[in-house]
Amino acid sequence: MDSFNFYSPTEFVFGKNRECEAGQLIKKYGGKKTLVHFGGGSAVKSGLLKRVTDSLDVEKLDYVLLGGVKPNPRDTLVYEGIELCKKEGIDFILCVGGGSVIDSAKAIAAGALYDGDFWDFYSGKASIVKALPVGTVLTIAAAGSEGSGDTVVTQEKTGLKRGAGSNALRPRFSIMNPELTCTLPPFQTACGAADIMAHVFERYFTNTTEVEITDRLCEAVLSTMVKEAPRVIADPNNYEARANIMWAGTVAHTNICGVGRSQDWNSHNIEHELSGLYDVAHGAGLAVIMPAWMEFVMPHNPMRFAQMATRVFGCAMNFEKPEETAKEGIRCFRRFLKELGLPINFKELGAKEEDIPLLVEKLGLCENKTWGFVRLSSDDVAAIYHIAAKATL
Repeated sequence: MDSFNFYSPTEFVFGKNRECEAGQLIKKYGGKKTLVHFGGGSAVKSGLLKRVTDSLDVEKLDYVLLGGVKPNPRDTLVYEGIELCKKEGIDFILCVGGGSVIDSAKAIAAGALYDGDFWDFYSGKASIVKALPVGTVLTIAAAGSEGSGDTVVTQEKTGLKRGAGSNALRPRFSIMNPELTCTLPPFQTACGAADIMAHVFERYFTNTTEVEITDRLCEAVLSTMVKEAPRVIADPNNYEARANIMWAGTVAHTNICGVGRSQDWNSHNIEHELSGLYDVAHGAGLAVIMPAWMEFVMPHNPMRFAQMATRVFGCAMNFEKPEETAKEGIRCFRRFLKELGLPINFKELGAKEEDIPLLVEKLGLCENKTWGFVRLSSDDVAAIYHIAAKATL
């Protein structure tokens, strides 16, 4: 195990009706004038936004509303939010929504205290050292943004989807009521499950040895998803299954499963070009890319994939040919995703194989290679896209 620092200061407020405590929590963390950031009409129609703003009214807190966040959040709304924060003297941002809303809010929080273009953080020109404090009311179990310092935003004019991160972006608090996820469409629930599992796999496939504790933590989250995701697809109102999935999403991305070990993140970067170009759901893109990446890199360490196959999917171990067990584990993962109702190839996702050169170009590797479990060249990435394009059960 490698040396590490672990910092996770977020207060998690979990359970039924906890969204009604938002005002108390904002006051606890020093907020006086809040930007309430949310997505589409569901937060309004469901009454969630009113319950949240009522809690601010009770605490006599001023607030300004900014809705309109779309999946794969756009920089255009971020610019609007930054201007609004500066104009209104906002000192706290409350996100009401899922990962896209939280990512957008984090970008606004960083940009509001920065004199330059906030996109500098996403293009690598600048680092985030300070940001407005952020709180969340989570409505989707997926991205893990409620417990991380990470954010991903799409630049609308170019379609580039890029990430940034800083401990300054970790939410002060995250309110997590599993009941709020019960009305999600099955496809959105399934996309969330894929994203949660991908966050774990990005950490699980490591070149660091002697990491049994984090291996077992990763496997526990993955096994939970294998059990609970089909249960909520079958019964969307299963509160206990929803609760386990919601907490799994947070555990998957606070980095408690990733400390002391090298990580990968190539599947996420490769998928970002798909959702950036086609505006598909991130989890759906991961369902297509992650098994394809696994097939391509598996020969690097068949035993790690065989371990995943036996411990997570219950495959029998072939000690003479562990690569056969590894392949069966990847097949089980792809079959699991398909059974949740997710796409497993380009056609089902709505992507085009003829666009692969453009996808590789947008990723921008040139002659450099990525870092991670296996270093990938542009040709390697193209090969993974081609596997994903043609994938079958």
